[in-house]
Amino acid sequence: MATPPPSGAQPPQGGPFPPPGQPQPAPGQPQSVPGQPYPMAPQPWGQAWGRAYPAPLSPPVNGLAIAALVLGLMCLLPGAGLVLGVLALVQIRRKGERGTGMAVAGIALSTTGALLMALALTTGGARDAWDGFRDAASGAGTTFTVQKGECFDTPNGSLEGYAYDVDVVPCEGRHDAEVFAEFRLPDGEYPGDDEVEDTAGSRCYDLSAAYVMDTWAMPADVDVYYYTPTRQSWRYGDRQVACVYGNEDAEAGLTGSLRRDGTTLDADQFAFLQADALLNEAFEGLPDTDYVGDDLPAHKAWAPDVVDALERQAAALRAHDWEPGAEKAVTDYAKALDRAREEWQGAADADDADEFGDHWDRAHRLTDGPKAVTAREALGLATAPEVTDEDGTGEGDGGSEPRAQV
Repeated sequence: MATPPPSGAQPPQGGPFPPPGQPQPAPGQPQSVPGQPYPMAPQPWGQAWGRAYPAPLSPPVNGLAIAALVLGLMCLLPGAGLVLGVLALVQIRRKGERGTGMAVAGIALSTTGALLMALALTTGGARDAWDGFRDAASGAGTTFTVQKGECFDTPNGSLEGYAYDVDVVPCEGRHDAEVFAEFRLPDGEYPGDDEVEDTAGSRCYDLSAAYVMDTWAMPADVDVYYYTPTRQSWRYGDRQVACVYGNEDAEAGLTGSLRRDGTTLDADQFAFLQADALLNEAFEGLPDTDYVGDDLPAHKAWAPDVVDALERQAAALRAHDWEPGAEKAVTDYAKALDRAREEWQGAADADDADEFGDHWDRAHRLTDGPKAVTAREALGLATAPEVTDEDGTGEGDGGSEPRAQV
């Protein structure tokens, strides 16, 4: 049966029903409407004249429920999130609003956050959190990445203290520091500030020789610095140590790259400095005393290591195929190294500290004397030898062999 239109609604005049007495069209056939030139297809009631009735509106979502959920998810102010969640449930029940699930979730998350905060306060975690906040505010907990061979400026021009950012700049111009090595510390618990600094200092000094192979080219006012992870950055996986060169006078800075390795040296320079490194390595075993006489037996036991290093250094120089312009100068230097080896053998056999020191001084004048300068000049290397201070340690424009102090 046909469903009548709503009460009071009447079909429009001239609608799809013909006046009484006129023939009815067959079902599905178009019907003619008086006053219209074309037949009109039959249409359902709702399309022909009915109007749509709006669906009932959904109740609004309670605003306090939304706020409680947000605070719970973000672990912010768990006490406030808990109170807002309870108030939201009361309003939802009274006003018939939506958001019960969000209010309950906010209450649960805020309760969990409150419990964790209470646990942190009782176990010392709050102190760690405050340390992290303080470090982050001062930049101590942040890290930056610099690569070997890059030069950079620091925001305050100093290489001391914390650094949270640096500006990488060309090495040709003036800069605060140059990165010569980088390495990672092993994973595990943070070992403590002292151990991190000791490890960084020792490794950086060891790695410096591979970056500046020509120790004579090292300016006297340049020193080794390093950037290490902090306790805060360690929590976020930072294990990187950056070893850098910097000027002891922060205002002076550096100009030009200090790099003297296989990437910047030619074949002859590299071979010469590789041989020179053998003697430098032997001197790393020098007994740790102020004077030879403080421990003569230890010095005599160490002297054969220098003898062996000089023999291998001279052999390496003779084995290389030098360019014609440098061959004679390098050959003469190798002969000087032979004589220096004999002096060090005499030091190993010395009867007292004075005799040991005399052999050492004569050997030093052979290894770092005129023959060495001539060979370096022929190869285009630094020619200013070290300047020895009163304590017997090398200063000036290079050199790694200290003078004897008896």
